[in-house]
Amino acid sequence: MATATEREENLLYVDGPSKVFTIRQGLASTRFVAVSQARFTMHDGTPEIFTLAGESGSGKTTLARMILGLLVPSNGRIEFRGRDVTLITKHDRRGFMKQVQPIFQDPYATFSPLKKIETYLYETVRNYHMARRADARRYVEQALQAVGLSLQEVGGRYPNELSGGQVQRISVARALITNPSLLVADEPVSMLDASLRMSVVNLFKKLKEEKHVSVIYITHDLATAYYAADRIAIMLRGWIVEMGPVENVLGHPLHPYTQILKQSVPEADPDKRWHDKTALAALETEEYLRAGCRFAGRCPQAMDICRQSEPKDVFAEGRTVRCHLY
Repeated sequence: MATATEREENLLYVDGPSKVFTIRQGLASTRFVAVSQARFTMHDGTPEIFTLAGESGSGKTTLARMILGLLVPSNGRIEFRGRDVTLITKHDRRGFMKQVQPIFQDPYATFSPLKKIETYLYETVRNYHMARRADARRYVEQALQAVGLSLQEVGGRYPNELSGGQVQRISVARALITNPSLLVADEPVSMLDASLRMSVVNLFKKLKEEKHVSVIYITHDLATAYYAADRIAIMLRGWIVEMGPVENVLGHPLHPYTQILKQSVPEADPDKRWHDKTALAALETEEYLRAGCRFAGRCPQAMDICRQSEPKDVFAEGRTVRCHLY
């Protein structure tokens, strides 16, 4: 457990938050643990891209919404610069969001098709009191230039008149207007063409290096995760099952789930076609509610203990892994 002084030196301190939902079916109800005791720390003054990766339904977005203060953890604690995000008052909310900005999956859902896109940029400058009215245009131009755009390109245009890559970069520009310390990007490239994905991923790397912005990058795409991330946490049905430097975790995965995820990434080589059989996932609720390890039903290395007791986090080969094998 970190001391109060140590926690204040952290940018983000995620100390075991869980989120429990109640599923009602007729008169019966079931407790559904969407995130279970997630733990990681991001240090202030050391910008990094920290990736949350895993298949759909693994709890990545639920954890992100708790970090943003949009969901209250059922237990555990999340602190931003030593302050519990669940205790931030409505009065202080704007100050928190000035430092922690979200970027969402669908760039076109972020903006109304009936408003010119630069309107949102000027509104952000005004709402967060970032510049005087006379300086607003220069401030907006600087934000757009940081993402490789300009007012000359996008000014006077509606979202549907721009490409998906342009709209997503404008989403990033809007987030940068407040000079945040942390971006929480939830599947920011999943709806973009492959040719546009790397431009957005490269943008995050540039922001980290040049503007010292840390990024929580949420994705199911291990290829972009490996390229962009400094550290990665692999999530499975609400658990972080493996976490550490991306070179360790994806270069030499230890958890059977991470190994299968890595094997599922296609290679552009006709001699390396996938010939193995893959066990399909059980219903999400079944895996979430399973006793023991939630991956036991699909794991090729499952043992009796895996079906009886939950594994604990252990440190092995430069990363933490939650598996009875270790």
